[in-house]
Amino acid sequence: MNRKLLVVLLSLAFAAILYAQGAAPIKVSGYLIDNACADGAKDLGPRAKGHSVSCALMDNCEQSGYSVVTDDNKRYKLGEQGNGMAADLLKNTKTKKGLKVAVEGDYNGDTISVKKLTEVTEAGS
Repeated sequence: MNRKLLVVLLSLAFAAILYAQGAAPIKVSGYLIDNACADGAKDLGPRAKGHSVSCALMDNCEQSGYSVVTDDNKRYKLGEQGNGMAADLLKNTKTKKGLKVAVEGDYNGDTISVKKLTEVTEAGS
């Protein structure tokens, strides 16, 4: 009986710790790439930087969702709302390769729940 109670209490404590951590606000910028292409990339940074908009809009690529890859090669997957924002941005940009974006949202350790996604234009481009 005592062991069962201990297991239950430890489980509740662990759940409370996980719940308390929650999602943290985050702002990142990097290159937009679809998850289908990102999953198979050996050199993710250069792949994202040179990734074509036309590829990211192919049916299979668009359905896989999107990620942002930062200059230090960290990958952030976008949540459902962010995927929709990314697809809209891809359809309306004049950029052909290496779409750089700024993302604001809440990061839960795996995915960003996007609140804002905008294209970053380099000065002099």
